[in-house]
Amino acid sequence: MISNYLRPSKWLIIIVLLGLFFWLSPSYSQQVTDQVSEEALKKALEGTAQRAEPKVIAIIDKDDQGNKLSFPSYLAYDPGRDELYVVDTAKGRIIVYSPDLFPIFSMGKGRGVFAPAGLAIDKQGNIYLCQGTSSYESRPHISVFNAAAIKIKDIFLKGFEGAENFHPRSIAIGQNGKLYVTGIGYRGLIVLDKEGNYIKTLAPKDRFTPETPEKEAIITDVFVDSQGRIYLLSEEMGRFYVYDHNEKFLFKGGQKGGGGGKLSRPRGICADPQKKLIYVVDYMRHTGLVYDYDTGKLKFEFGGRGWNPGWFNYPSDVMIDSFGRIYITDLFNHRVQVLEVEGGPKTSLPLSPVPSFLLPENK
Repeated sequence: MISNYLRPSKWLIIIVLLGLFFWLSPSYSQQVTDQVSEEALKKALEGTAQRAEPKVIAIIDKDDQGNKLSFPSYLAYDPGRDELYVVDTAKGRIIVYSPDLFPIFSMGKGRGVFAPAGLAIDKQGNIYLCQGTSSYESRPHISVFNAAAIKIKDIFLKGFEGAENFHPRSIAIGQNGKLYVTGIGYRGLIVLDKEGNYIKTLAPKDRFTPETPEKEAIITDVFVDSQGRIYLLSEEMGRFYVYDHNEKFLFKGGQKGGGGGKLSRPRGICADPQKKLIYVVDYMRHTGLVYDYDTGKLKFEFGGRGWNPGWFNYPSDVMIDSFGRIYITDLFNHRVQVLEVEGGPKTSLPLSPVPSFLLPENK
């Protein structure tokens, strides 16, 4: 009889077998091969950036019923009416603000808004809203509302690989009426016609560092500016990709990393052709980064983690209006900040400038 001291533990056997499995797994072997050295990774993540101080011109923190915003997550702008749309995902509502930032209207379950995400407004005032699963509809879809906020139809995505698992996250409308839609965890974005029929997938290929293999980028956000240029933002790659109105690739910008001037987890992008600037908000670094419109090169950044105006607590989206005002969803501060970025860079600071941790009086 084998002594209990010599009998191998079943947990030890399981650990050994799991170790052999991962060692022999091709994907794991490839992952080990693709790993970057610690020194190279550290170098890639470091960085400095010029900083500018934004002018905070307003704080939006209440809806049309006078209640505090909960978690404002997505933004859209209607240039025809100069109205701002704010999606409060926690409440499942869309609040519309007038040009003077007064809340004038909201949409909720009574109008067919159940699990809202990103949205866009076309030239006729129609609203295209990405919606996730809910108790009212188990299939992710795009809901279309007319200019009176009455639902016209739902678009259920089909006709492409992975359609059954595609969860729309953000949407933009091209000058030709095409719909550009990103999906959660989806590589590239899908292009639809005006009726919601699949046309193709637009998927830039990139790599995290020169040592890692090239692959199609997961696209987190999409934006179309007033000149028709299309912007694809990848949280995964820490990069944005710019196309002309005909979907011809122009250039890319941004660099992955946690240091100053780098993109750790970028969530939202927009652009101002008049000021020749591209804006990106970084969810993890709590900053806004500003890039040159023609080259994609970094100009400066602003913000940092804090609670006072001009500081952010996990910003999730950014939008520009016809007046050049910048809107940023300050998610965990439960507000939308309205900013003007004046002038150029003022100082050069490394990663983690000292933030403002002074709480507002009403906090």
